[in-house]
Amino acid sequence: MSSAPEPAEQGADAPDIVLLAPRDGTPAPLTTTAELAQLCQRLAAGTGPVAVDAERASGYRYSQRAYLVQIRRAGAGTALIDPITLPDLESIGAVLRDVEWVLHAANQDLACLAEVGLRPRHLFDTELAGRLAGFERVGLGAIVRQVLGLHLEKGHSAADWSTRPLPREWLTYAALDVEVLIELRDALDASLTAQGKREWAAQEFAALVESTPAPPRIDPWRRTSGIHKLRSRRQLAAVRELWTARDEIARRRDIAPGRILPDAAVIAAASAEPKTPEDLLDIRVFGGRANRRLIGTWFGALQRARALPLEQLPPISLISDSPPPPSRWMDREPQAALRLAAARAALAALSETLLVPVENLLTPELVRRLAWEPPADHSEQSVAAVLAEGGARPWQIELAAGLLSAALDAGESADGR
Repeated sequence: MSSAPEPAEQGADAPDIVLLAPRDGTPAPLTTTAELAQLCQRLAAGTGPVAVDAERASGYRYSQRAYLVQIRRAGAGTALIDPITLPDLESIGAVLRDVEWVLHAANQDLACLAEVGLRPRHLFDTELAGRLAGFERVGLGAIVRQVLGLHLEKGHSAADWSTRPLPREWLTYAALDVEVLIELRDALDASLTAQGKREWAAQEFAALVESTPAPPRIDPWRRTSGIHKLRSRRQLAAVRELWTARDEIARRRDIAPGRILPDAAVIAAASAEPKTPEDLLDIRVFGGRANRRLIGTWFGALQRARALPLEQLPPISLISDSPPPPSRWMDREPQAALRLAAARAALAALSETLLVPVENLLTPELVRRLAWEPPADHSEQSVAAVLAEGGARPWQIELAAGLLSAALDAGESADGR
């Protein structure tokens, strides 16, 4: 089980074949209900798994909706679908209800696919399979090259997919994303089976299918890049008001917030605490044409923050039931720090043996919670119960519970207790 993945060795020695276009040519996006009905017929007559992908406009648009959906199935060929003109794709979902869907990095696309009525019941995630199979580089281009000896051009991954009409070279790129996904799935499935990891992957895929959207973040403005530089509650209030004003504009215009006002500008304004609109204009990023037009909006947000009474200012940090950052543990709870160190060492050794990334063995957050507040008796059964409650899958619990039980004891022994 600890040997290197066989497909990687074969792909590394074989010369790359560059895929420049889909084998059946680049299809035009489907935009009519008649074309959609014909696709459903083709997919129903097809065989085997179906490869699915979606393109969003992250960094350009406010929403995370799909702007292109790609589908390929043996016997049906490749189809590109414009979900702007065809926003309801439940008919495709119905046809493929009992078919295995193959996606790469499914957690990135499942939400936007669900918005248009595409929800898999059976899933194979080639990125996750690559991680479990021991590949260090699991981006689609990298793993296709390692496993299949094929070179995919990935030059349009960060394109603005809300563009209409979509350039033909972009459509070719999108079609190639599903061109060999089934072949990749089969090779990775064989590798996982040979390594005795196929059941692990099945549990991970099922967890993805059953996952629910994360609840909205509390105080999402606290994720503004650079906010750690601020030291006062009044400055945090300024960030909150600017972030909220920016978010309202971005939502209304369907533009990525950072294209309205960069995070760096939000932090600069909160730090400078300008007293007049002219002072705000003196901050370089606010001197551009677009922000000059919005200077009343931005300065108004700063004025609202300045006028807030003390009791309405946001706290420096939120009260959380999560453990504090591990860097503070040795000072606050040295025994917990030693438990965490022992747990991390045990999981690192297991990771090296199994060729599975540590974060795929158990989430770092779950390991921190266990070390910070372990069960009273440290038994394998008690540790297993904590892991199960934290969302660990059966294969993870089977591999890690005993190791972590011993690590908790070893950590406390290291403290002389």
